[in-house]
Amino acid sequence: MITLRKITEDNFIDAFNLKLGTGQEKYVSHPIRSLAQAYVYRDQCQPFGIYEDDTMVGYVMVIYDYDIPEYDIWHMMIDASQQGKGYGSEALDRVLEYIGTKPFGSSDRVTLTCNKENPQALKLYQSRGFKETGAEDDDEIELSMTESK
Repeated sequence: MITLRKITEDNFIDAFNLKLGTGQEKYVSHPIRSLAQAYVYRDQCQPFGIYEDDTMVGYVMVIYDYDIPEYDIWHMMIDASQQGKGYGSEALDRVLEYIGTKPFGSSDRVTLTCNKENPQALKLYQSRGFKETGAEDDDEIELSMTESK
């Protein structure tokens, strides 16, 4: 079973050691860059290690945009050696459960971006109810979902 654990001084090196698959650097930033962003946005975000038992198999960050307001999922990745095991799908479910607790404030909207050339990720996000908003930035498309009341 996949769980999320906050990135702390006890596990941040494990996040640094995660590896992207060949060619995946065009789809997602490495956790080192993401953790630098998490520090800058520390009042509105939470980085997580994605764990299978006691092994970190991936990384994801949740950020709250106070201006909109909405929750954003940033930099979700599964280590190259752990891909194809369903961890991304389970991790997304755990992230959506976390966002459902409204840890930073109220919002019924969750947004993320995905590279147009990453059909596996697009399929995963769409399977959870994310829909394209029409907004694009270079090779990234924005997807969003609204929580039903």
